[in-house]
Amino acid sequence: MGALKPWHILVLVAVLVLLFGAKRLPDAARALGRSLRIMKAETKDLVDSSKDDLAEKADAQAARQPLHDDRPADRPPAAQGEVIDPVQRTRDR
Repeated sequence: MGALKPWHILVLVAVLVLLFGAKRLPDAARALGRSLRIMKAETKDLVDSSKDDLAEKADAQAARQPLHDDRPADRPPAAQGEVIDPVQRTRDR
């Protein structure tokens, strides 16, 4: 069910010839081809611009990252919710 058989294509061509006539069919095919080329070019532009946007976001995120960490190397980062005494923190340095 769902498979496209050769006789399906023949029926479709016959219906198109009856609807448009043999003289207007090449013009309709040409217009369809142009439309498909335009759509393909637009989708390519969208993909290219989304790649550019992702690269810009990655660059911006890299620029926001600190170059060094202020914590001493022997001290692990504070656990979430842990209260750090500011006096103790200054003695650790």
